[in-house]
Amino acid sequence: MTSTIVDKRAATGALIGLALGDALGFPTEFNDVPSIIAKFGPWRQMPLIKPAIVSDDTQMTLAVARGMRTAMDRGALGPEDMAVTVRQEFIAWNRSPDNNRAPGNTCLRACELLENPDLPWQDASQMGSKGCGANMRVAPLGLAPGLSDEQRAGAAQLQAALTHGHPTALAASDLTGRAVHLLAQGAEPAELLDQLRSYADDNRSHYHQSWLGDLWTRSQDPGPEEFIARGWDECLAILDRLQVALHTSSSETDPCLATGAGWIAEEALATGLLCFLFFADEPVTAIRRAACSSGDSDSIACLAGAFAGAHRGAEAWPTEWADRIEYQSDLMTLGALWDS
Repeated sequence: MTSTIVDKRAATGALIGLALGDALGFPTEFNDVPSIIAKFGPWRQMPLIKPAIVSDDTQMTLAVARGMRTAMDRGALGPEDMAVTVRQEFIAWNRSPDNNRAPGNTCLRACELLENPDLPWQDASQMGSKGCGANMRVAPLGLAPGLSDEQRAGAAQLQAALTHGHPTALAASDLTGRAVHLLAQGAEPAELLDQLRSYADDNRSHYHQSWLGDLWTRSQDPGPEEFIARGWDECLAILDRLQVALHTSSSETDPCLATGAGWIAEEALATGLLCFLFFADEPVTAIRRAACSSGDSDSIACLAGAFAGAHRGAEAWPTEWADRIEYQSDLMTLGALWDS
């Protein structure tokens, strides 16, 4: 029998795991693997730094989560409320003195534009960007209970599009949220890739008009279906690459060599999934492997942590680590809300 959010506290596990992966990967970002090992020792024993400080990945995940919670407190989650509340949270994050964790330029540029109340959010979206900032923060959409598939998908793409308008950013965010949701609901890791591929195939030409509005018109595509299909095709290609990597790559080598450095959304998804799937029953090892990588290590590790925590629940993580992660109270409060 599969597990559910209720009996394993998947939301708490995913949110804490995301932050732990982020904290492990934050100090290793921009370093190659030999340099990381020289500084922190063998990757399988990588320590959690003190204090366990996170990056903008966790901060923006909390912004998405708070915006969702506010919108859902008003009624059924819909595009108008979601756009308003998450936009407000992104603006607040951008203004915060704690926004000093090397945030991405795309998010900074978009959030500055979002401050203009007369500007439709679609005009703030950075249409050429498919950076991993789109999907590093999407896990809450996979965890909140009571949403339909349409709500999860539309909201996942909307939160991405507020900053990153490239169709691959939208599709990869949708697919990342779907992976978190499937694992939280008890999907077996061995079956996950096939489920994600089927989902991508089924949604390849589905443009979420009610959630995205006329975003697609800012591209060069002839229509909305062609616009979003470009993103899904790149995601399908990276799933193929991930499938090959699982059978041909060693878990002892830099995962970025197999599925990409993770600076872009589809590669962050694939490399985070690779680390999780290599160590589906060893969550701490999974995030250590992700953090000891040559690419965008904090984003890769935060996604690996979200997948591992959704799969194994809150008990996945050492208490001593979970108790000292930055924003622990916020993460636990949201987790408890969605696990209840």
